[in-house]
Amino acid sequence: MNKRIIVAGIGTDTGKTVVSAILCKALKADYWKPVQAGDLNNTDSHKIAKWVPITTIHPEAYRLSEPMSPHAAAEIDNIRIEELKLQPPKTNGTLIIELAGGLMVPLRDDLVNIDWVQKIHIPLILVANYYLGSINHTLLTLNLLKERNIPVVGIIFNGEKNLKTFEVIQKRSGLNCLLEIDKEESITSEIIDKYAERLKI
Repeated sequence: MNKRIIVAGIGTDTGKTVVSAILCKALKADYWKPVQAGDLNNTDSHKIAKWVPITTIHPEAYRLSEPMSPHAAAEIDNIRIEELKLQPPKTNGTLIIELAGGLMVPLRDDLVNIDWVQKIHIPLILVANYYLGSINHTLLTLNLLKERNIPVVGIIFNGEKNLKTFEVIQKRSGLNCLLEIDKEESITSEIIDKYAERLKI
């Protein structure tokens, strides 16, 4: 397994943080969220620390006050997001990197997430959901990753399963399903542990 893995989603609120927690638990990995936009009193790093207490959490490169696209939140805070500050932290083990938003979300006017992902040469796990339109969003995202020559380790599906959606995405993508996460009423350390044991990676 690669020492560094990026977690990306097909859209907003796909469950990237839950998936990151599962990966951290299963792989005994460190965690890093390069950009946190909003909710600074209950960040994704806070959630990982609560669900997987053994995980080493690396500080965010940017903590932005407003819960919106990083480029817009940074402008409000009078900050310019610089690539030099987005260098993954050094660690002796595996590092899970959770993106802020989807792959086409802008970090600034001339830089979107996928530009940065392509430059740092780190493989990616894609989190897909089951909703009307998710086939289109998933396959478009995978086509974009293929165009940019970004390696994809596999897909993790999140939510109440739709077999037809699952089958189409699996057939057309040709990628491994690493895990299926059911719709859970709440997320706890025990829930994270349960899925960490099921992870196929």
